[in-house]
Formats: sequence, C-alpha cells, structure tokens
Amino acid sequence: MSRRPAPGLPPADVAVAMAQLRDARVRPQVVVTEVPAPTRLAPYAMALTADVLGAPDEEDAEELASGRFVLLHDPAEPEPWGGPWRVVTFTRAALEPELAHDPVLGSVGWSWLVDALDARGIDYLRPAGTVTRVVSESFADLADKAPSVEMEVRASWSPLDENAGDHFLAWSDLLCTIAGLPPLPEGVVALPGRRR
Repeated sequence: MSRRPAPGLPPADVAVAMAQLRDARVRPQVVVTEVPAPTRLAPYAMALTADVLGAPDEEDAEELASGRFVLLHDPAEPEPWGGPWRVVTFTRAALEPELAHDPVLGSVGWSWLVDALDARGIDYLRPAGTVTRVVSESFADLADKAPSVEMEVRASWSPLDENAGDHFLAWSDLLCTIAGLPPLPEGVVALPGRRR
C-alpha cells in the first residue's frame, strides 16, 4: 500500500489540523519553520521545526534547543496508532557536563514531556519514546575542548482531541523546558514566535 499523499486537496479535518498548527502561538524565543513532511509514513503529514534562541531578536542568537514536530494522518487508522492521527517528535538540547552520568536524566526527560502534555489538558494514547544522552569527548588536536552533553527526546503519541495546535504547543513547552527557559506564569499567554 502506497503511503504517498493522496492527489488533490487533503480532507477537511486534515486541512483544519494543518491550519491549527500554523496558527499556534509559541513563545517569542521559539522560531518555527514549516519543512517538507515525510511522505512514506502516512497519506497526509505536516512537519515543523523549531529552535529556541537565547536572544531571539539578535541575528547571531545562541540556539538553546531544537527539534522537529510531525503530525501524521491515515484514515485507515493503523492498529499501532489506535486512531487516524499520530504525532512524532524529536527534541535536542545541550546540557551541563555534570549531568552526563545522572542516573535519573532519562526519567526526568520523559516526565517533562508527560508534564507538558498534562499541563495543556491533552488527551492522547499509546505514547512511546526514548530519552538519550550523548556525551562527546575530544582528543588529540581537539583535546583542549571541554566535553559536551546533549539530551535527545524522541517521542510519539496518538492525539484524541480535536486541536492539533494544542499538541504542538505542549511539545514546544517541552522544547523550552529542555532549553532551560522558566515556565510562563499562569494566565500569561505567549506572543507569537517568529515564523520562517
């Protein structure tokens, strides 16, 4: 069975979900870019990348975290998904070197995702994912370079509610948490981040 996008316009519910993703209001430090979506995973898909910048108004702002959010739709409702929708995400950020050997780092990373989904009241099922720490050490001519540590969170889940934008916002909350940004105070609404 081909997973290529169906010819013509997407179904109305897919068009609505794509509009919700485009209209999601992220924090000003988050720069969102729509990118080509994978074509073999589902008949319909939309992909966004996001970077969290330390000073979003500066041309050479430091990147604190980055990631990719993909919304998939398959009317055939693949059994592993438990429904017609699936979100697939990747998030990465540099961490302090002393966290390299923290035994709870994986559990903490996963709890940040679950907390972000729960804080936005997201209904979902069949979550899956991994939290990976990448430790890089330099040798020979690069020996004076300090070790670096990155955390990567790969996660997927099946949305049960109607607003795809809420799922994207929950994921952007995870991205900001991994970047080290404090949570927004309750009742404060984020201004739109820059779009590319």
